[in-house]
Amino acid sequence: MEKEVLDKLRKIVGVENVVVGEGIGEEYTHDEALGVKHCLPEVVVKPGKTEEISSILRLANKERIPVTPRGGGTNLCGGCVPHLGGILLSLERMNKILEIDKENHVAVVEAGVVLSSLYRAVEEHGLCHPIYPGEETAKVGGNIATNAGGMMAVKYGVTRHFVLGRARNRRIHAIH
Repeated sequence: MEKEVLDKLRKIVGVENVVVGEGIGEEYTHDEALGVKHCLPEVVVKPGKTEEISSILRLANKERIPVTPRGGGTNLCGGCVPHLGGILLSLERMNKILEIDKENHVAVVEAGVVLSSLYRAVEEHGLCHPIYPGEETAKVGGNIATNAGGMMAVKYGVTRHFVLGRARNRRIHAIH
């Protein structure tokens, strides 16, 4: 990847949130899918805000660089593996629970929220998040991207049944 592009990415998210070369860990090359080839991205970029994601995607579109979004990498479908190299967009820093509205049974969360954190947060309000894909280190964004269900899907449904929409560029996730 050209130095000019890397410099622009560093300006968007900060030097410490752009990882290249030997600094890219093995965990960014695969997910838990069997038989999916491990692939190394050219760069791992870790945005912390929606606006940063928009800027990264504008730059990648302009430069015609492939982008692969990544949550926790716990999925079984190969969807977060950077088969074309390019930018691996890691959502790990976008891990805030922004609001829990007990009255309306709604949580506003960022894509990188770990499921175990969401479970604990809603339980404190007497609520339950019934999506249990079997891996509590999975992230909400990955669940949405793969429409995860897990063992309670027969009774409660899959992730798409609990995503209400977007508000102010943030996902709204329903809880029952």
